[in-house]
Amino acid sequence: MKVFPDDLLYSREHVWVRVDGDIATIGITDHAQEKLGEILSLDLPEADSYVEWNEPFGTIETAKGVVELISPVSGVVISVNEDITDDIGIVNSDPHDTGWMIIVEMEDLEELDDLLDVSGYQEFVIQEAEVD
Repeated sequence: MKVFPDDLLYSREHVWVRVDGDIATIGITDHAQEKLGEILSLDLPEADSYVEWNEPFGTIETAKGVVELISPVSGVVISVNEDITDDIGIVNSDPHDTGWMIIVEMEDLEELDDLLDVSGYQEFVIQEAEVD
C-alpha cells in the first residue's frame, strides 16, 4: 500500500492540501501523478488570481490527455511554484514536497471539512481501484 504524508488533507480529486493557519499549499498526490504518467505540461493560475472550491484551477497535460486540477479551497493565489515550470519532472518525482503547485490564502476554512485525512484518502484510493 502506498504511504501518503499524514500531515496533509486530501480531496477525492487527488489533490493534497498542507494547511498553515489560513494558508493552503496545494499539489497533486503521488497516486494522481502515478496514474497520469509522465507530465508534459502544466497550466497554473497567476499569483493574485482567485480560485474557487470545487472548480478547476489549472490543467495537467500527459501522454494520456489533459486533466483538470480541481481546487480543494477558495481564495487568492499568493504564490505559484516557479520551479516546476522550469522542471516539470519534479511533480512526478516529489509530488508531496517540492512538487507543490500553488499557495492559496483561504477564504473559508470550513471548506477543509470536506477533505479526507490520510486514512480516509487511503481507503478512498482502494475503493476507487476496486471500481476501475
